[in-house]
Amino acid sequence: MLSGLREMGRAVLFLGQAISRMRLTKLQVGETLRQIYYAGARSLVIIVTCGFFVGLVLTLQTYDTLTRFGAADAASTVLALSLFRELGPVLTAILFAGRAGTSITAEIGLMRATEQLDALDLMAIDPMERIVQPRLIAGLIAVPALVVIFNMMALLGGVFFAVFVMGNDPVSFWGNMQNSVEFGRDFLHGLGKSVGFGFLAAWLAVYFGWSAKATSEGVALATTQTVIATAISVLILDFVLSAFML
Repeated sequence: MLSGLREMGRAVLFLGQAISRMRLTKLQVGETLRQIYYAGARSLVIIVTCGFFVGLVLTLQTYDTLTRFGAADAASTVLALSLFRELGPVLTAILFAGRAGTSITAEIGLMRATEQLDALDLMAIDPMERIVQPRLIAGLIAVPALVVIFNMMALLGGVFFAVFVMGNDPVSFWGNMQNSVEFGRDFLHGLGKSVGFGFLAAWLAVYFGWSAKATSEGVALATTQTVIATAISVLILDFVLSAFML
């Protein structure tokens, strides 16, 4: 427990140091856009695929359960609310950590192992500004965008199962969803969570890469720690935000 608290303290100090050194220049904007592409656009395949099948499975289980109580028409409402409020932001953040977060950690860890970060210092280039800042901002922007795409694909999967497999009326399916889901209370609620999750995932990814030992084992351990720490932190933060927002 004490080791975990020390690690948390070091991560907070690292974040404060990174934020205090942030500067917005043309070079930084270009690098940030490049990191958004690598972290966001290259994660689309797993986000789209998982989103569609999550919608399929969630609709299948919801429809089967609600049919027992004669409330099958509410399946679209349960699907939309669970996606917008909880499943969309949480699952996207965990998938982001597994795909893009580990990549960021490994990249920075290898920079540490091959002394590239020290070389930047020797050339009077701040590694915090050049390496850490673009990746933090990229995670903050990429994760909310991926959450929107994840939710769209999950809804598409739900519609596919309910309408084309079970033969439900599409007008009734969409009508019940629109009547029950509120834009501010539900959609923006989840989108606000995704901003926090994106920043958290990017922060932990760059921190574990920055603090990785300069060995192959150290980099491998850092990537594992990124996934574990991000998954646990996202779930804890999700509970805290849900308690306050509701």
